Amino acid sequence: MSEESKYNYRQIDKLVHSRIRLAVMTILVQQESAPFSYLKDQTGATDGNLSSHLSKLVEAGYITEEKEFVDKKPKTTYFITKEGRKAFEEYLDRLENLIDL
Repeated sequence: MSEESKYNYRQIDKLVHSRIRLAVMTILVQQESAPFSYLKDQTGATDGNLSSHLSKLVEAGYITEEKEFVDKKPKTTYFITKEGRKAFEEYLDRLENLIDL
């Protein structure tokens, strides 16, 4: 099978394909930004698990984070980047091509 085959699953971005990261990316594409607590509530992930997935997305440049204190409590908000939006759209296109219903 050639790299160009429409059924080549290797074309799917495995960074986005993770269930938690896909959920995070979907939320951020729709809302532009979200605090950690909201992402945790929506995904049902533990603090450590979510933090690990968010770090991978930050390292890839798909999202950015902003840390601040609100009422003396730390608050981290995540934002989708232009690269992240493009990666998400490409992920959806490739997935659509793969299943071609």
